[in-house]
Amino acid sequence: MTDTLPQTSQRQKEILEIVLGNGWDYMRGVLTLGKTENPQIPTPEVLKKILVELGPFYVKLGQLLSTRPDLLPANYIEALTALQAQVPPVAWTDIEIVITEQLAKPIEEVFKYINPQPIAAGSIGQIHRATLLSGEEVAIKVLRPGIEKIVAQDSALIKGIADLVALTEFGQSYDVVNLAEEFIKAVNAELDFTQEGHYTDQLRYNLTQSRWSEPKQLVIPKIYWHLTNSKLLVLEWLEGKQILEADVSRPATEQAISQRKSEITRILFRSFFQQIYIDGFFHADPHPGNIFYLDDGRVALIDCGMVGRLDPQTQQILTELLLAIVDLDAKRCSQLTIKLSESVVPITLVQLEVDYERMLRKYYNLNLNQINFSEVVYELLQIARRNRIKLPGNLGLFAKSLANLEGTARKFNPDINILEEVKPLLTNILEQQLIGSTPLQTALRTVLDLKSFSLKYPRQIEVLLDGLTSETLNVNLKIRDLDNLRRSLDNSANRLAFSVIIGSLIIGAAIVTASTQSRQLTIISTVLFATASLIGLWLVVGILRSGRLR
Repeated sequence: MTDTLPQTSQRQKEILEIVLGNGWDYMRGVLTLGKTENPQIPTPEVLKKILVELGPFYVKLGQLLSTRPDLLPANYIEALTALQAQVPPVAWTDIEIVITEQLAKPIEEVFKYINPQPIAAGSIGQIHRATLLSGEEVAIKVLRPGIEKIVAQDSALIKGIADLVALTEFGQSYDVVNLAEEFIKAVNAELDFTQEGHYTDQLRYNLTQSRWSEPKQLVIPKIYWHLTNSKLLVLEWLEGKQILEADVSRPATEQAISQRKSEITRILFRSFFQQIYIDGFFHADPHPGNIFYLDDGRVALIDCGMVGRLDPQTQQILTELLLAIVDLDAKRCSQLTIKLSESVVPITLVQLEVDYERMLRKYYNLNLNQINFSEVVYELLQIARRNRIKLPGNLGLFAKSLANLEGTARKFNPDINILEEVKPLLTNILEQQLIGSTPLQTALRTVLDLKSFSLKYPRQIEVLLDGLTSETLNVNLKIRDLDNLRRSLDNSANRLAFSVIIGSLIIGAAIVTASTQSRQLTIISTVLFATASLIGLWLVVGILRSGRLR
């Protein structure tokens, strides 16, 4: 097991120095194969500092952890959500080499101009503004040189650490090996920009096909596929500002400004509810930096590298769960959580319901438009975590997307009434889930189900009613281990009967002895005592041999 940890890695030494320098002694035990009982993770700010100091790979892992409120408390999620890689931009000379290699031709044959100063520099890549020979403005996302080697090296180290932590109770409880594999897979996926390009195209296509979204008002940048590959992503340039920095005061009156903000938030809610509850494919990172208000008055979603997926059954359960939260129905919330669960261990429904009652109690006296729905979803995931209920990992992305969307909307438009935005959408969602996107196919499936029902169940109901009316109905119940229970009760009854007999023999012998001096009766009395003694001895031996003396 431990041979998976690179023993001679210089990187291991660096990690030890960083984590111990920040006061996390638990990692000393993990990396040196020492005692690892009762681990305590660092405080949110310390954990954030450790990840930043460890470098881009660990920053990306921290950002992925921020999508798992089913694993971490809310204060950790908040700290990790704000995590940004504090890495200096790569020098233009190095970036130029990467671009030239990926284009397989001189830059001048493709681009009229590329700004050597990056717009943004992240842990995986950095972005430059450029102009094509055709005059179109584009954004170029370039993979950081050497990042693949760093990810490969740190991935091996993470796997080794996960194998060691898995030896502890903590590691087994949280299945850290599979968790590490999941995060490493997600990081490696982000190294391939063609995948982000496909995600972007899919989101744009879905939003243009819906009756909810407004394609003319909501835009997602197009991809220039003839220039895009795994290390180079070329997108349409959209001129505008981040949503919270945008100036929407072009209308003269305050009422007009308020109305425009309401229109923008409605566009965002409609588009994301469609993505989550209809398409099952959604932008999982709608923080303010990824939502732009364009100069032409449209709203844009950018950076589609992190997406979430929901299957139809999960979509339906989440819709019902949202309604149960609105109704403050703790019992229904508990039932739906178990329905979502991937756990194989027994779940205590009573305790789960008590936890939901406690959580929802604080919302009893609030107006529904005052409820922070994303906060409720986070609390729902925390309840599942405390009850050791394993939920699908994509629910973390669902919660993060909902939280970012609601947080951004409230900051942009503090007067927003979330319930008013959600109610009409819920009606359409339920209609969509009942009827489906193809009513003919749904109708045919319903007809087949009704046919099966009409052939099978009426006859069974008829037999049941006949039995009830003729008083000949027999109910056969088969309970496991009932025979063992019956034998146990029989044994107890037999022992009680023997005890009564023994007592009767002893009392009878005593009465005979006390009432006569006859030799014959004395013999009878002795026999009674002897018989009682033998039966009593046999009963005691039987009880001792059964092992149930206590």
